[in-house]
Amino acid sequence: MKADLILFNGKIHSFNPETPDVTAVAIKNGKFIAVGNDSDIMSFASEETKIIDLQNKRAVPGINDSHIHLIRGGLNYNLELRWDGVPSLADALRMLKEQVDRTPNPQWVRVVGGWSEFQFAERRMPTLEEINAIAPDTPVFILHLYDRAIMNRAALRAVGYNKNTPAPPGGQIERDSNGEPTGLIIATPNAMILYSTLAKGPTLSYEHQINSTRHFMKELNRFGITSVIDAGGGFQNFPDDYKVVNELNEKNQLTVRIAYNLFTQKPKHEFEDFSDWIDTVKLYQGNDMYRHNGAGEMLVFSAADFEDFLQPRPDLPENMEADLEKVVRLLVENRWPFRLHATYNESITRFLNVFEKINQDVPFNGLPWIFDHAETIDERNIERVKALGGGIAIQSRMAYQGEYFTDRYGAKAAENTPPIKKMLEMEVPVGAGSDATRVSSYNPWVSMYWMTVGKTVGGLQLYNETRLNRQTALELYTRGSAWFSQEQTKKGDIKVGMFADLVVLDRDYFTIEDEDIKKIEADLTIVDGKIVYANGDFSSFSPPHIPILPDWSPTNIYNGYPMRSGLQSAIEKNAKADAKPKLTSQIHSCSGSCDVHLHNHDAARMSNVPVNNYNAFWGALGCSCFAF
Repeated sequence: MKADLILFNGKIHSFNPETPDVTAVAIKNGKFIAVGNDSDIMSFASEETKIIDLQNKRAVPGINDSHIHLIRGGLNYNLELRWDGVPSLADALRMLKEQVDRTPNPQWVRVVGGWSEFQFAERRMPTLEEINAIAPDTPVFILHLYDRAIMNRAALRAVGYNKNTPAPPGGQIERDSNGEPTGLIIATPNAMILYSTLAKGPTLSYEHQINSTRHFMKELNRFGITSVIDAGGGFQNFPDDYKVVNELNEKNQLTVRIAYNLFTQKPKHEFEDFSDWIDTVKLYQGNDMYRHNGAGEMLVFSAADFEDFLQPRPDLPENMEADLEKVVRLLVENRWPFRLHATYNESITRFLNVFEKINQDVPFNGLPWIFDHAETIDERNIERVKALGGGIAIQSRMAYQGEYFTDRYGAKAAENTPPIKKMLEMEVPVGAGSDATRVSSYNPWVSMYWMTVGKTVGGLQLYNETRLNRQTALELYTRGSAWFSQEQTKKGDIKVGMFADLVVLDRDYFTIEDEDIKKIEADLTIVDGKIVYANGDFSSFSPPHIPILPDWSPTNIYNGYPMRSGLQSAIEKNAKADAKPKLTSQIHSCSGSCDVHLHNHDAARMSNVPVNNYNAFWGALGCSCFAF
């Protein structure tokens, strides 16, 4: 048998102890047909085989995010200005101003999750005054985790919020002394006010949604993501909002494998939703690129324990058990796998009471089911999950909210939130993911930094004794996550017979310094034996460029997560080359005071403040007074 593709001269990481020193792989028809050393693998070459020298770079199995919202995120990716990874608020506001100037009426400018104010050098959120000054006429909606959103006056007008607008249960519309909305909406703690308000904005055309989804997948490929499990989401209706990914799959244009769960959209009608789907959707229908995966993460709305750590833990209503039992009993009877959003141990205890009751009548008997998140689950409940054959999908939400959790519950509680090591010790299946895009960023290397270094994106040390080693963190994001779509025999490792999903990294994950983990990107990403992303030394293998639609899209300028070759890197390079006087004259040539940095420029230059730190003090894109 001759290979379609051979990769050689690499440091290829396999979890198979029988092949610890792999340097080459052979691929045919989308699967690994040989794994070994260069000389052995070259015997699979023919004149038609594509052969790539990996130049001694590190390669690992394709990254698999076991909980992400790709389908919803793809429909909106080209609409959204991403602040993921932006180093300062000055940069973020400059980006916002530039996008406001580009965005045509009646479209909005949206910043929808993936960031924390603690990542900014200024360590604060933007103010309503700043947002209204930047955008007096263009609607701006800025989502911060699932706790609040900032809307400028134009956005309030666009959605029709006024002094007579009631807030939904579990939500709050902040008002001024005259009763008028200020522009701040708060989840207290129910996030539906955030969902429903965002859903009022204009959408992309179907053609542009196709384009947007392709670019979002390319962005995920850029970080080595080859598979995901889509956990559904609010205002993500089946089958209407799945038409785009279904069409892309039919045209063989998916560059990420997608397993999707079905998420109920109708409070008090959840049983009807799942009854209809059981009758019309065949379990696991689809193919190896796009397939059904069961129910959840929302099963019944009364069981939604939203993780707003700025608010006290919510007490679920008394009717929750009856609602949940009715739906889960239906799913177990029909052998449908399910997953359930479960943040707090108190909620998990009540959920497990329901599951154990059902199990007495209708045995789970190996049916795969999942708790998502489980930040504060205790050892007793982990035992109960194991006894029922469940798994736990953990996400990097604490990397973005760890400061809030620590303030409310203390550093000792945060050290075991979530208790990943205990889950692994007790041999419960664990898969890693992000919960992107509205809470955490989709960048898996930030998640692996959080698991292994133990810090939030703001630098708070959450974990010491409970940190994972790098091998384990990577395994959770690959082999571990495969269990959650029941594909553990098909993917998650570089092994003969498995899907040829692989990523060549731009730096060696196993040897680099801790702080460099979150800077990792892919140089080469392969899905189903095909190159879907190539950069750097492998740029010649890159698939054809796809124009970004519409042309005013933020993706056209910022391309999602800050690029390693972007302006920030250029400024750092220039600074190291002793270009500071020239750079200073370019960046700080304005006069007067700056509304964001709150300093007088001349006074700042003459003081001891760190004016030479272009990232932290002035902002990597220049002093933000230019944004106004």
